[in-house]
Amino acid sequence: MQLDIFLNVAVGGILTGLVYGLMALGLSVIFGVVRVVNFAHGEMMTMAMYAAITLFAAFHLDPLVMLIPIATAMFALGYLLQVGLINSFITRPEHSQFLLLIAIAIIIVNALLIVFGPDAQNVQVAYAFDSFKIGPLIVDATKVYAAGAALVVAALLFAFFQYTAIGTAIRACADNYAGALVVGLDVHRLYALTFGLGCACVGAAGCMLLLLFDVTPVVGPAYTLLAFVIVITGGMGSMPGALLGGILVGLTEAIAGLLFTPSAKSMFAFAILVVMLLFRPQGILGKRTT
Repeated sequence: MQLDIFLNVAVGGILTGLVYGLMALGLSVIFGVVRVVNFAHGEMMTMAMYAAITLFAAFHLDPLVMLIPIATAMFALGYLLQVGLINSFITRPEHSQFLLLIAIAIIIVNALLIVFGPDAQNVQVAYAFDSFKIGPLIVDATKVYAAGAALVVAALLFAFFQYTAIGTAIRACADNYAGALVVGLDVHRLYALTFGLGCACVGAAGCMLLLLFDVTPVVGPAYTLLAFVIVITGGMGSMPGALLGGILVGLTEAIAGLLFTPSAKSMFAFAILVVMLLFRPQGILGKRTT
């Protein structure tokens, strides 16, 4: 196999992996702060993808242009879900949380089936067949734009948590729930903000993934599982770990598709999960619990 072919596929996998990482970043943020696993994560991203398709069909608006409005709408949805429904399940057993979010996921899938039907849909942007040539590399423009947008959104999220007062308060809730209550922080409001931010991340990732893949109403569970693989690989609750895990999974899928068959991509992604659970269960950047 020629080296330049291998490099092209690897670079494409890394770029796709950055979008995967942003998708998983939303799941990691929610779990790291709220301690609730969002089993409707992929379904929420599917909602965002269909919103981008609808706007593209009606107004010819590029999904990257609609990234901020759709992410804002998903933030509002996540905030309202947390305030109106999920907050009351925070102190309940984990199986109750699991059933609640699975029910939400099923409702979303069936609503999308009713509205959009079962057929795969996509968007055809003007630069769909453009590419950049850098030496021996020929990189799809859509992957470059999607990965660049993913890096920008991830950097903004990191800066929010690191340098703003609200971000510091959210990190305090994640580190010490009882201490946050003692100092008077409105924990439930901060939880709602966090869930909203996680949904905004997955909404933004949906706009980017729409440039790379078709979407059907039933694809949500596959993305939820992929997000779990990435988060566990990178380290539960670790934001840099989510991006690193996404890059690793994207690269593995691309190389597996080249060396074997495209249908083997998921097999190798889950093989990474098995190896990680065996030898480093806390993930690449996760901290071992005692």
